[in-house]
Amino acid sequence: MQRSLRHIEAGVHWTQEATLEGLSRVISSSRIEAVLHQVGLSERRIRKLSLVLTVFVCIGMNLFTDEAIKSVMRRLAAGPRFLRPVEDLDVAGASAICQRRQQLGVAPLVALFREVCRPLATHETRDAFQFGLRLMAIDGTVEDVADTPANEHYFGRLKGSRGASAFPQLRCVYLCECGTHAICDAGVWPSQMDERVGGLRLLRSVGPGMLVMWDCGFHSYDMCVNCRATGADFLGRVPAFVRFTPVRRLSDGSYLAYIQPSDRQRRKQGERLLVRVIEYTIDDPNRPHHQERHRLITSLFDVTLAPAHDLAAHYHERWEVEIVIDETDTHQRRPLRPFRSRTPLGVLQEVYGLLLAHYLVRTLMHEAALQADIAPDRLSFVGTLRIVRDAVFQAQIVAPTQTSDWYQRLLQDIGREQLPPRDNRCNPRVVKRKMSKFDLKREPHRHWPQPTKAFAQAIVLLI
Repeated sequence: MQRSLRHIEAGVHWTQEATLEGLSRVISSSRIEAVLHQVGLSERRIRKLSLVLTVFVCIGMNLFTDEAIKSVMRRLAAGPRFLRPVEDLDVAGASAICQRRQQLGVAPLVALFREVCRPLATHETRDAFQFGLRLMAIDGTVEDVADTPANEHYFGRLKGSRGASAFPQLRCVYLCECGTHAICDAGVWPSQMDERVGGLRLLRSVGPGMLVMWDCGFHSYDMCVNCRATGADFLGRVPAFVRFTPVRRLSDGSYLAYIQPSDRQRRKQGERLLVRVIEYTIDDPNRPHHQERHRLITSLFDVTLAPAHDLAAHYHERWEVEIVIDETDTHQRRPLRPFRSRTPLGVLQEVYGLLLAHYLVRTLMHEAALQADIAPDRLSFVGTLRIVRDAVFQAQIVAPTQTSDWYQRLLQDIGREQLPPRDNRCNPRVVKRKMSKFDLKREPHRHWPQPTKAFAQAIVLLI
C-alpha cells in the first residue's frame, strides 16, 4: 500500500500542524495547552508563532542541536509548507522566536516535564526490575552555559586549584529509571549548589516498589530516612570516613548496623536507622579500585530475596545514569559546547526542552524494545536520534488513516538499531588536553578595541 498525504483541513492554521506529537503521544498540543492554562498563559488569537509552537521549538532545538534557532523553526514548519505549496508560509525569525520565548517563560516547560516524565518500564520490560523492585538511580552533572554576564551572575563559576571554570556552569541532578534510561525527575541549580541537597529534593518522585541507588557523594542519614519515608528502598555506597558497629551478622556475610545523623543534638535525641551493610572488594587487577574496600548500605534485609553478592553486582546498574548523562550532553547536544541561550531564562528553557526531547526519544525506544522483545538499553540512542530527526517531517505529512501503520514501521526501524553485546572492558579516567598557553577569557575581553581602519588602509610599506 502506498503512502497517502495528509489533507489540509479547512479552518486549521498551519501552526497547529507544526508539531512533534506524531512521534510521541506523551507530548501533544492538547497537553501543552492544558499546561499553559495551568500556569496562567493563554492566547486569544492565532499567531504566526503561538505559545504551543514555542514549546515545540524549545523541544525541537534539542533534537536539531547543530542548527540555528530559525532553522529549527523551518524544520517544524517543513510539513505544513510541503502540504501548502501555493501558500507563502513565512515562518518566524530569530528575533520573534527570542521574544516569544521570553513571553513563554520557564514555568510551562517545568510543569510539562513534571507531568509527562514518568517511569516507562512495565513488567514486560526486560532488565528493568531486580528483587521485585524498579531500579532507579540518582546522580548529578555540571554543564557549561554561554559565557555572558547574565549567565555568570545567575549560575556562577566553579572554582578549583587552577582558578575558575572557563564557562559559567549549572548543576543538574537527575532521577533516572535504569532499565529504560528515562529521566523521571530533575533539578537545575547554580553551580555552587550542593548535589546532596538536590538528591534529597528528587526523593519527591520515588515511591513504593522502587530501589533507589546513589553514589557515596549523596550519602547522608536524611537521604536514607527520607527515602524510606516514601515507601521506596535504597542501595547506596558509603564514604570511607563512615564507621559502623555491627549489630548482627547475617548468613551471607553482610551485617546489620545503625546509622545516625551528623547533627550532635539529633544524635543525643536518639535518632538512628537500622541498615544492612555489605562489604566487598574487586579481585581483578585490571579493573579500577582493585582490592579496595567497598561498602554498601541498603534497606533490604532479606538475605534470601536479596543476597549480598547480588546486591553488590546489581549496584553497578547505577552506572546506567552515567550513560544517560552521556546521551544528553554528548550525543543529543553538541559535544563540548555550552548551552546556546545567553540569558538564565533561556538556559532553563533549554535544559527542560533537552529533558523533554530525551524523554520523547526514550519513549520511542521503550516501545520499540517491547515490540522487539529486547532490553531498551540494548538499542542505540544515537541511531534512534537520527531516525527521529528524519521522522519529524514524515509524521507531519502522513495521512491520519495511515499514521498507525507508519508509526509501527518507525518502531521497527528503531528496533533494528541494536547494539552489540557490551565488551568486558574498562578505560582510564584521563583527558587528552589539559592545559592551554592562552590567557583566560574574562570580562576585559568582552569589549575588545576594534580596528579604526580597513585592513588595506592599515598596511604601510617599509622602504
